[in-house]
Amino acid sequence: MMDISHAASYLRERMKPMCPVAGIVLGSGLGKLADRIENRIEIPYRDISGFPVSTAIGHKGAFIVGNLGGKCVIAMQGRVHYYEGYPMELLVLPVRVMAAVGIRYLFVSNAAGGVNFDFRIGDLMMLNDHISLLPNPLIGPNYDALGPRFPDMTRPYDPGLRKMARGIAAELGIHLQEGVYLGDTGPCYETPAEYKFYRMAGADAVGMSTIPEVIAARHIGIPCFGISVITNEAHDDYAEDYENNGEDVVAAASLAADKMTALFAKMIERL
Repeated sequence: MMDISHAASYLRERMKPMCPVAGIVLGSGLGKLADRIENRIEIPYRDISGFPVSTAIGHKGAFIVGNLGGKCVIAMQGRVHYYEGYPMELLVLPVRVMAAVGIRYLFVSNAAGGVNFDFRIGDLMMLNDHISLLPNPLIGPNYDALGPRFPDMTRPYDPGLRKMARGIAAELGIHLQEGVYLGDTGPCYETPAEYKFYRMAGADAVGMSTIPEVIAARHIGIPCFGISVITNEAHDDYAEDYENNGEDVVAAASLAADKMTALFAKMIERL
């Protein structure tokens, strides 16, 4: 089936005898979490035959396997995006491979623009739903061994994990926003009119990733938890000389990565 079996076999051989309980997808500028993983092994994507390789700023492009929160995890230190030119089937291949090596939970993260006027740079937003303007990764033949033709998406982000996150954030003194993430194709940043439109449509944050991975995981039946790091205030009332900059986004995400790492680690500890 696609390249899932080959890639999963390669990973299992490389990470023996470890068996990860959770998969983590690290977005732009958020790779610092991987540095907290103990007893780690690093497996570059380029070493896996047929595997997509990250090309975006702030995405290293490697699996990191080891211990976080006292449990074995497998983290993607960098993801691939639709705007890099990959077909959706390749874009969600890493999630399907992680499922094949045994993960029971998927944690996803991204850098996002805050279209909600109450959000500030450096805030963490827990995803409670999403709006997708990206192609659906399940279009085409259904892989019945993975999941049903028409998977339910009533609760894309697991209510139990979200409840746990609220409690842990309160314990750690982390201000946790909640909201709806909108994913579009990129790679250009959105226009002020688009930000206004997305806000009116019900979005709180906007980015260029995450949703295809969550759809693929939910197709398989894996519970998902998601965090957006708000890296810019995506409003429609900018100063005349304002400009969105990719390096600034990565830098802002990196500054907030410690808070996200603490939250993820404590959640994984309690799984």
